[in-house]
Amino acid sequence: MKNLNPSARLPVLFVGHGSPLNVIEDSIYRQSWQLLGNSLGQQWVKPQLILCISAHWLTHGWWLTAMAQPPTIHDFGGFPQALFDQQYPVPGFPAAAQELASLLTQPDTHQPLSLDEQTWGLDHGAWGVLKPMFPAADIPVIQLSMDARQPIPMHYQLGQQL
Repeated sequence: MKNLNPSARLPVLFVGHGSPLNVIEDSIYRQSWQLLGNSLGQQWVKPQLILCISAHWLTHGWWLTAMAQPPTIHDFGGFPQALFDQQYPVPGFPAAAQELASLLTQPDTHQPLSLDEQTWGLDHGAWGVLKPMFPAADIPVIQLSMDARQPIPMHYQLGQQL
């Protein structure tokens, strides 16, 4: 990508968040996320950008967050106030989101991905694991939605593009 410095390709990770309480409680899950974040800085080069796909952002078509400062979304209920008080003030990367949108295509229409410049942000499926992994909040994050109308093979096709 033109907006990033050349670097080695980093691994693709699937990190499930489990209970949102794992963000604020000292659990084996939180500890493993912290270790994983530390290892990324030691075993591999520190990421310049994180593209996070969350099943909590369901849309019609595939969308990328494209704001300079994505808000922290608390898309849950019935939890302690301490969880709602959590913020993850990570930067976005609008220029990289625009470039990604032009490089990737909607598997069903072959049109570029859509850009969300103000509606969404980072839901707890994203910030809930990223905050323990990268507590400095200094790596830009772009979130990719999932098209709720499409079957699994269409999501797989988008994954192949990535």
